[in-house]
Amino acid sequence: MKKCWQVLRRLLFLAAVVCICSGFTVAGKGYAAYREAVEEMSLEEKVALIRSKDTYTEYEELPQVYVQAVIAVEDKRFERHMGFDVIAICRAIRNDIRARALVEGGSTITQQLAKNMYFEHDRDLTRKVAEVFVAMDLERAYTKDEIFELYVNGIYFGDGYYDVASASRGYFGKEPEEMSQYESTLLAGIPNAPSAYAPTKHPDLAAKRQLKVLERMEACGYLSAQEAETVAETAAGLLADVR
Repeated sequence: MKKCWQVLRRLLFLAAVVCICSGFTVAGKGYAAYREAVEEMSLEEKVALIRSKDTYTEYEELPQVYVQAVIAVEDKRFERHMGFDVIAICRAIRNDIRARALVEGGSTITQQLAKNMYFEHDRDLTRKVAEVFVAMDLERAYTKDEIFELYVNGIYFGDGYYDVASASRGYFGKEPEEMSQYESTLLAGIPNAPSAYAPTKHPDLAAKRQLKVLERMEACGYLSAQEAETVAETAAGLLADVR
């Protein structure tokens, strides 16, 4: 029995060494991917490219309920972290291990912005590390309001809409600042899976996602139970009309 324990300890030690070495390898490759990306086009140039859009919407033009909805459902610690969320990453790793696949990213809003700017088509650990380096650069160079603003001006909302203004005009016939609580919370849920949650394509799925947004907003203290219920009732009524 003692010999078996000795063998087991050696195997565990070797496994730990392999994990540590693999971690250093991934980190090195991730940093190299980050350096290559920002050398090809600087962060400032990428930001300027987003801001040059005719449909660009400034933070002050966004309804506060929309900002709160996005933060609640995408990154509840957005105002407190420095680009990446250790708690969310640990949770994502746990869920990935359970599923034996990359099923959850643990990405913050800042990381998602970094991905959209530089690494949109990659999905692996090396890209995740590179993404974190860009996210930290973003947090050093820009305010939280600016990061949020850039994020909603560069994400896909389904149905051919690639920024918040285009989506608001296309789905509701309104400018972003005119969106109601119902419209703001519906729109906030779409970018998680645009092809599934586009209300013009899948109103039932969009409504279910909106309920998740409302649950998260209530849990974060952005909406009272009564306010969340009122929006949910409005959504249910409009969905019934569509059917």
